[in-house]
Amino acid sequence: MEESQGDFLPSDVPESTSSNNCERNTSSAHSNRWSGFPGVKKRGHSSRSWIKIDQDGNVKILELDKAKIMRHCSLPSRDLRLLDPLFIYPSTILGREKAIVVSLEQIRCIITAEEVILMNSLDINVVQYKSELCKRLQAKKDQSDDLPFEFRALELALELTCMSLDVKVKELEMEIYPVLDELASSINTLNLERVRRLKGHLLTLTQRVQKVRDELEHLMDDDGDMAEMYLTEKKLRSEGNTPHEINPLTNFSGGTRQVSKSAPVSPIASTSGAPRLQRAFSSIVTASKQGSLSSSHGGDNIEQLEMLLEAYFVVIDHTLSKLLSLKEYIDDTEDLINIKLGNVQNHLIQFELLLTAATFVATLFAAVAGVFGMNFAASIFDYPSAFSWVLIITGAGCGLLYFSFLLYFKYKKIFPL
Repeated sequence: MEESQGDFLPSDVPESTSSNNCERNTSSAHSNRWSGFPGVKKRGHSSRSWIKIDQDGNVKILELDKAKIMRHCSLPSRDLRLLDPLFIYPSTILGREKAIVVSLEQIRCIITAEEVILMNSLDINVVQYKSELCKRLQAKKDQSDDLPFEFRALELALELTCMSLDVKVKELEMEIYPVLDELASSINTLNLERVRRLKGHLLTLTQRVQKVRDELEHLMDDDGDMAEMYLTEKKLRSEGNTPHEINPLTNFSGGTRQVSKSAPVSPIASTSGAPRLQRAFSSIVTASKQGSLSSSHGGDNIEQLEMLLEAYFVVIDHTLSKLLSLKEYIDDTEDLINIKLGNVQNHLIQFELLLTAATFVATLFAAVAGVFGMNFAASIFDYPSAFSWVLIITGAGCGLLYFSFLLYFKYKKIFPL
C-alpha cells in the first residue's frame, strides 16, 4: 500500500518550483491575515485532504479542491456539499454519469469505475473503510469477482454503515433496558431524567436508521437510478468496447473464455461498426437523460445491484425493527408508570373523600356544641346528667351518619371497603 502526496490529474502538475513557492507565500500571507478571526471562512483555500484508492488497493493522499473533483468526476457542486464534513446531511446515495456519490453516516466518498475518492478523516469508520477496502482489493486482485469495482466499494460502505448502526443500537439496548426496569420498580426524578435522555438518543438514532432504509428502498424502487450506477459498463461503452471484451471481467476455463456473472449485458452488438456504435451510444445517453435508461438496460442488468441493495435493506430493516421494539418497550413502561400514578391518585382521592365525610360529621358535632354553648336560660341545664346524655346522643348520631356514608360509598363502588 502506497501513501504519497500527489496530484489528482496529470494536467494539474505544477510547471515550476518557483510557482509553488509563490503560491505558498500567498497562502501563508492569507493565513496570517485571517489568523485572528477563527470564525471567518478562508476564501480561495477550499482544498482538502482526500484518499484515493485504485482498483489494485493502492492508496494516495491528495490535496484537492472542489473544481478538480468536479471536472474529473463530472459532478455538480451541490453533490460535493453532501461530502462536506462541516455540514450534517442525511444519508444519501446518488448515481451520476461518471461517479456514485455516497454519504452514509461518516463514510463520505466518490466512487468511479476505477477509483474511490474518500474524505480523509481520523474517524474510526473512515479508517476502517480504507483499510478493509484495500485489503479486499488486494486479496481479490488475481481472482475474478461477480461484482464490478464500484459495487464492491459501495457494498463495503453499506456493510460498515449497517454494522455501525447495529452496534449503536445494541449499546443503546444494553443501557436503556436496565434503566426502564429500575424506573418501573422505583419512580423518581433521577430515573425519569435518565429515561428522557435515552429516549432522545433513541429518537435520533431511529431517524438515522430510517433515512438509510428509505434511501435503499428508493434506489430499489427506481430502476433508472440503479442503471445509472453501472459505471464500468458505461465506461466501456464510451471507449467503444463491450463488457465481453475486457479481460478482468472474464473467466477462462479450458481455453474457452466465459463471461463473468458481473459483466452486464450490453445493448450494443459487438459486431456493429464504429458509426453505428457511436449512434447507438448517443441514443443510450439521451435516453438516460430522459429517465428511461432502465428500459435499454433490461431487467437482468439491474438485478445484480438490486440483490446487493436488497441484502443490506434486510439488515437495516432488522435494525430499525429493533429500535421500534425498543420504543414500544418504552411506551409500555410509560403506560405502566401512568397506571401506577393513576392508582396512587385514586387512593389519594379515596382518602380525601373519607376525610371530607369525617369533617362533615365533626362539623355537625361542633354545631350541636355551639347551640348549647349559647347564653340562654333552659330547663335542661337544671339536670346534672343532661350534659352526658347530649354528648352521648350527639356522638352516636355522628358515628351513625359516618357509617352511613361508608355504606353509600360501598354501594356506589366508589372504592372497595
